[in-house]
Amino acid sequence: MQPDFFDNRARIVKDDLVANITDGDRVAIAASVFSMYAYQELAEQLEGIDELRFVFTSQAFTKQRPTREKREFYIPRLSREQGLCGTDFEIKLRNELTQKAVATECADWIRRKARFRSFEGEGRMSGFMDIDKTDDNVAYMPFDGFTTRTLGCDNSTDTPDVTMRLDASQSRALLQQFDAAWDSGELHDVTDAVIDGITAMYQENAPELIYYMALYRIFSEFLDDVSEDVLPNEGLGFRDSLIWNKLYDFQKDAALAIINKLETYNGCILADSVGLGKTFTALAVIKYYESRNKDVLVLCPKKLRDNWITYNSNVVNNPIAGDRLQYDVLYHTDLSRTRGTSETGLPLDRLNWGAYGLVVIDESHNFRNGGDSASEDKMNRYQLLMEKVIKQGVKTKVLMLSATPVNNRFRDLRNQLALAYWGDPTGWSEKLRLENDIETVFRNAQTVYSRWSKLPAEQQTTHALTDMLDFDFFEVLDQVTVARSRKHIQRYYDMSTIGPFPKRLPPISKRPKLSTLANAINYREIYEELDSLMLAVYMPSSYVHPSKMEKYAKMGGGGNLTLSGRETGVRRLMTTNLLKRLESSVCSFRLTLERVLAAMNAALETIDDYRRGLASGASVADGDLPGGFDFDPDDESGFEVGGTSKILVEDMDWMSWERDIEADVAVIEVLISMVRDIDPAHDSKLIELCEQIREQSQGPINPGNRKVLVFTAFSDTADYLYENVSAFAKRELGLECAKVTGDGCACTIKAVPPHMQEVLACFSPASKERDVVAPQLAGCDVDIVIATDCISEGQNLQDCDYLINYDIHWNPVRIVQRFGRVDRIGSKNARIQLVNYWPDVELDEYIKLKARVEERMRITVMTSTGDDDYINADETGDLEYRRQQLEQMRDEVVDLEDVSGGVSITDLGLNDFRMDLLGYIKEHGDLDKAPRGLHAVIPADTSKGLHPGVIFALRNLTAGGDINRGNRLHPHYLVYLDNQGKVIANHTEAKHLLDLLRVGCRPHEEPVSEVVNLFNATTGDGSRMDKYSALLTDAIRSMIETTEERDIDSLFTGGSTTALTQTIAGLDDFELTAFVAVVDPAEGGADD
Repeated sequence: MQPDFFDNRARIVKDDLVANITDGDRVAIAASVFSMYAYQELAEQLEGIDELRFVFTSQAFTKQRPTREKREFYIPRLSREQGLCGTDFEIKLRNELTQKAVATECADWIRRKARFRSFEGEGRMSGFMDIDKTDDNVAYMPFDGFTTRTLGCDNSTDTPDVTMRLDASQSRALLQQFDAAWDSGELHDVTDAVIDGITAMYQENAPELIYYMALYRIFSEFLDDVSEDVLPNEGLGFRDSLIWNKLYDFQKDAALAIINKLETYNGCILADSVGLGKTFTALAVIKYYESRNKDVLVLCPKKLRDNWITYNSNVVNNPIAGDRLQYDVLYHTDLSRTRGTSETGLPLDRLNWGAYGLVVIDESHNFRNGGDSASEDKMNRYQLLMEKVIKQGVKTKVLMLSATPVNNRFRDLRNQLALAYWGDPTGWSEKLRLENDIETVFRNAQTVYSRWSKLPAEQQTTHALTDMLDFDFFEVLDQVTVARSRKHIQRYYDMSTIGPFPKRLPPISKRPKLSTLANAINYREIYEELDSLMLAVYMPSSYVHPSKMEKYAKMGGGGNLTLSGRETGVRRLMTTNLLKRLESSVCSFRLTLERVLAAMNAALETIDDYRRGLASGASVADGDLPGGFDFDPDDESGFEVGGTSKILVEDMDWMSWERDIEADVAVIEVLISMVRDIDPAHDSKLIELCEQIREQSQGPINPGNRKVLVFTAFSDTADYLYENVSAFAKRELGLECAKVTGDGCACTIKAVPPHMQEVLACFSPASKERDVVAPQLAGCDVDIVIATDCISEGQNLQDCDYLINYDIHWNPVRIVQRFGRVDRIGSKNARIQLVNYWPDVELDEYIKLKARVEERMRITVMTSTGDDDYINADETGDLEYRRQQLEQMRDEVVDLEDVSGGVSITDLGLNDFRMDLLGYIKEHGDLDKAPRGLHAVIPADTSKGLHPGVIFALRNLTAGGDINRGNRLHPHYLVYLDNQGKVIANHTEAKHLLDLLRVGCRPHEEPVSEVVNLFNATTGDGSRMDKYSALLTDAIRSMIETTEERDIDSLFTGGSTTALTQTIAGLDDFELTAFVAVVDPAEGGADD
């Protein structure tokens, strides 16, 4: 045959091969890669040949493999082997989704006709193809790969491969060279490995494998960067510890992620929702670090002391005593002390603060204000923690536990994370691969939040906010927080191993009047009187003569607050305190009025003494919280730093002060007279509560369970309720009652000591393990507990199924935390009930009354410090927000992350998936050989968000690394369509899509035959994929449309624009890496 030339444009190699390959020919190919798509182009001709011998000119498919570290050998070989199922130039063919049918035919033909051998090493022979006929010989070279590009079928490249057809003598010489190599004994037979590689394309794949394959492609860069130094050291045996084996799967996932984050970034916030067992997760982390001989310090609020002391003590109720945990426990307040011994027995003057390798901060949101409340001459607890523990001695890692690390101030989150990055914010930003430094990230996030909060109320959705926030912000959350919601656990974990959460019944709302007396006073009238109070007694500095102002200008001691600022804060707190106590109980309100009146009379007496010359140099104390009041802890926390100042009466316009105090005295006396007649016999709210308890006792929502937990914000109210409810319950219902407050405990059962732990063990004996902790109290069952918020966190009281909020806390977080005592994993109750008591006014009026009082008393610094408001009242639409919040609480039991107007950081992180992938690779080996374009079929399950359709995993081939368009996985993209092409989840919902893949695929270690058979019947075993191919085109179109929308939006928002940079042109810009068909077992696939 005559020599010829093929430019693979006007004349292509394939056409010549079709003309020249005839039945009975023998074909020999030496090339670096074999593609099944090249086989497909010549399938008809190759079917008639006697045999095909193929030599891989560079090492491929042999058992001896180079390591990943030898990238100059590893990556080329990997590319050659993956080329079996399509090379980088055959992406378009893979995107037609016919791989399965092509691979099936190709593998069958290889078994009958072909043999493959491989050299070791690189470039051992030049590439060519030879056709040995009975009467002639034809060879083609160069022939670097048996691919559609070499055949001239792929015109997607600007520089096609040029090939020569040689004459017969040259062809025979090449065949002799081929035969010599084939018979030399140097080659390895790799036919079976080639068949296995192609078989992978058409065999039914386990959904689990496709899930991990998708993760492998998405997080390959993470795998390259990951170091054993930042992964849990399995050699320590921490998985054999008692605490590890008490964890649920979701807690184990959290513990592993936390260790990885602590090792990488030195800090992590665990912000799982209320009731998900953060303490046990943290104990597993503590055990890990103690196994590495690290000293550990736990900082907790005093009320959570027993939670932590139990687990490091040799006591009978410590279920993990065998782990011998040795961590130290201190209260948050101990940071401010320099002498004496802590209540946990540590000598504070000799403590080696700098020796702790790990600090665990429970309720870390108590440190969210950073140094804001400190003064020039006195550090606050946050600064003391930073100076004493973090900066001193050994490098300290910080684990923070909080259900509420951020509400509407991103600075709260920044302050907590600063404990981890204090020494190297720039290095931290680089590790996180942020475009901006960490301070700028949080500053920008706060700006976005402010802009979002000015949108109309109906547009202020969490989805809208996450769309507006910068990519960097999510990167920070992803890398340094672990935050899962209850909904996330229920949807994406096997609940059969965890046990169901109890069913939440719709909340019951009660609106009793103040009194049963005819023509009695009502809330509205009292609000009107309260509105006229000046509370001048708490504002003496306002009456200082101008000539004396300089003398007092620098007093105050509370951070940047002047004396006047602290006074304004005190007055605001006293005003809100009166309102809160009125909403709590008439008794508490009356007692508060009497205390305020006593303070006013004392001030008037001081003025009178001065006037009569009986007290020269008389002064009034000012600037600190008044004594004798049971303040809400949220309010009191604002006065951590500071103290009393003295103002001389002689420096004041004392006559004006006296006049204003006397006016307030008149109002207070009127208020006292208004409520004087409302005794327990005529207290409508108390009577309603007793009837509520009677109903639960006589008709329990779970058979035999008559337990009731009553919460109130104030000890005064708790005392009042205990006195009256305990008598009623014993007399009328035969029930035993107890009281738990920060001031002490009481119980109607004399055998039960008046201590919190014993009382609660008798109230919730199963969850508190009474038979172990206090066996001597067996049979001493408490039915009703009346408590303040001293037990609203960290207590497991799930024996109880009925919780009553006797007053509605102004911070919705408290309501969620209270209900979290009974709404927990491990509850034996099928159903649980929440009852809320509201003031007897319409909701809108109630909101306006509260807002009016608050606004009149507002001071920005005190608001942020006391943090009584979940919503920033300075923002437009605040009243509408309060209405939304309260309506939501009235109509449903809400999770913390669902509270209207707050910013939730739950369910945003991607680290679970990285840890999933690492675990899989450790157990099963690398996934680098898996071909691209594989698929799996899973059953639809709408309860898990899996609707019939298809999830595509794609890789963008053209865009640079700086284009993300809201897609945190760039250059990888996920998109989910239903069978009609409607988008279920677009490519910007990366976390949601990965969650769906996880829940849909990970449980299935084998193909799901029920839906696989349906899919195969619908698609003709993969030969009729036109509908799925059309859906792939729809998916790309949806990504283009979403990207264009975001680009346009970016032109009208702050920050940089993504418009006019890089664009997505269409399907040819993408490579299909995998897809998952979601099939309804009752209906079938996309063709139905």
